[in-house]
Amino acid sequence: MAIKISVEEEIIEPIENEQDDYYSDDDLYNINSWGADLSFRELVQMYKDGDLLKPELQRNYVWDKTEASRFIDSILLGLPVPSIFLAKTHEEKMLIVDGYQRIMTIYDYMEQKIFRTDGKVFKLTNSKKINARWRGNAFDELSDTEQRKIRNTTIHCIIFVQIKPKDGDTSMYQVFERINTSGRTLMPQEIRNCVYQGNFNILLIELNKEKFWRKLYGLTNADSRMRDIEFILRFFAISAKKWDLKSTGTISLKKYLNEFMGSKESSTSEILNSRKDIFLSTMKFIYDHFGETAFQNISSKDPTKFAGKFNPTIFDSFTTATRIVLEKNNKISTNKLNEKQMKLLQNEEFQDLVRFRTTNEDRIAKRVSMALKILYGLDYE
Repeated sequence: MAIKISVEEEIIEPIENEQDDYYSDDDLYNINSWGADLSFRELVQMYKDGDLLKPELQRNYVWDKTEASRFIDSILLGLPVPSIFLAKTHEEKMLIVDGYQRIMTIYDYMEQKIFRTDGKVFKLTNSKKINARWRGNAFDELSDTEQRKIRNTTIHCIIFVQIKPKDGDTSMYQVFERINTSGRTLMPQEIRNCVYQGNFNILLIELNKEKFWRKLYGLTNADSRMRDIEFILRFFAISAKKWDLKSTGTISLKKYLNEFMGSKESSTSEILNSRKDIFLSTMKFIYDHFGETAFQNISSKDPTKFAGKFNPTIFDSFTTATRIVLEKNNKISTNKLNEKQMKLLQNEEFQDLVRFRTTNEDRIAKRVSMALKILYGLDYE
């Protein structure tokens, strides 16, 4: 059976040692959990009241119409529904950990919302996979008995609250990562958008719409799994640190991004305004002077041409070097930047740095240093 690869995955060049980035905190968990059966009537009302948290900033709806319709069909048929996981917050609200697709499917259907992927009022598909009695029906087209069946159906909820560590957001990240049991495992940035809600998260969403960034990333529309947003976070996190050319350490990129997104600095308006300006000025400069191929590697078949895919480590190198130059307020020579770009990409040492052991701290520093020197004639100090 062929594995379907999304357009988003096709445009990103994989970096081998970043694919399996796992880590464990040393903190011991102290988590209380219990079970409760809640009706869909209760869950929908909780969501409407703002006591059940998802929303727009947390993750994207990814079920297609057939998947969503089959879930409603299962409920009407009285079939068992898998449990969901909720996290209780300190504000006495519930955060959806696992079950978002199911909850939002029910909410959209009962409230007769526009279906998120086709722009039409949610009606069950006319597919033969759906029982003929309610095939093609919206919620208000069902019988009163069928409507009550959906409202009164209960789903088992496993609710947990983290007692210790109290400020352990990275621990909460791992709880989300391990508990998530849906058919579509959440991507790292989707989990961050659940755990680290707030103004920085909002800023990342906004910046992801910027036209220069969309052209540099290579997709007109937002990545459905938030990989593009993760690269914006990655830009801020990688470029904010002075990497040690002599360090022998290796970072967990996933943990590093978690800690950066959850840091206290990421919640202050002054810093967030500064980050916005930095991102916009950096991306505009890169787009103006390197064009849409700025974050692409050269082709392995023809080193005079670009490979056509977004390369994460070249992205790190170019954006960090450019940010350093712009913040130094130096008069930047833009003469022959495209030639310098090709010279950098054709350098064997640079190719080794962007392909292998890419999370070694000294190698992060070296590839930034080379980009800074060859592109802009500056030393990494």
